Amino acid sequence: MDAAPAADSSPQPRWKPIPSIHRRILGVLVEKAKTVPESYPMTLAGICTACNQKNNRYPLMQLEQEQLDEPLEQLRALGAISLVQGSGRVEKYRHYLREWLGVEATELAVMTELLLRGAQTEGELRQRASRLEPIADLTTLRNLLRSLTQKNLVLSLTSAGRGHVVTHNLYEPRELEKVKREYGEAVVGGHVAPESDDSADDEGATPAKPGRAPSPEAEGLRDLVASLQQDLDALRASVELLKYDVAALRKPE
Repeated sequence: MDAAPAADSSPQPRWKPIPSIHRRILGVLVEKAKTVPESYPMTLAGICTACNQKNNRYPLMQLEQEQLDEPLEQLRALGAISLVQGSGRVEKYRHYLREWLGVEATELAVMTELLLRGAQTEGELRQRASRLEPIADLTTLRNLLRSLTQKNLVLSLTSAGRGHVVTHNLYEPRELEKVKREYGEAVVGGHVAPESDDSADDEGATPAKPGRAPSPEAEGLRDLVASLQQDLDALRASVELLKYDVAALRKPE
């Protein structure tokens, strides 16, 4: 069983670029600690199920439990997670991502959604991260993004305005270059762009094609559907994780 990191009034971040499976594991552990606390710390089976979840994930993965053994050990060695023992002597994992990244609670919510889904518009990111920690509006999100940019944890992929896209900086070098190429331009000076007047209504929006902005009615319906889908996703994930935990507890020692 791993010991928790020593308490520090001003902990120094220890993060480094890591592969996609490692990032998925970290995102899953933070997400489920907030949304399904009764199943946290998580078993290997629960982590695998959550990594392969179809909703709120990009890219989709189809991992086997054996594929997680090495990433979990490497994340333990980096001090990002630890192994604990739950009831019935089932091995479980907990994260130390807040200390590992050197972030505050709401910043961690933003980073978690970026780790789970990669590049996103500000509107999408605010909506998704708000299920973990309250983020009142885009102005609040932009302040968080500026703080994370100063910590070198967040990058801009497009210029300011409606559909402004950001991503995390935990990609390994080749993967990061690929992500930048996909968006057709270099990072905008390495900084999150300042707030602009035309993006204040970009709540949950994907980049709109020129001259074809969605109507307010369509945006409202999309937001409602997205909210209902998030609730359904959380319920499904909770049921699946509880199934695995019950099955693990029933195994003979």
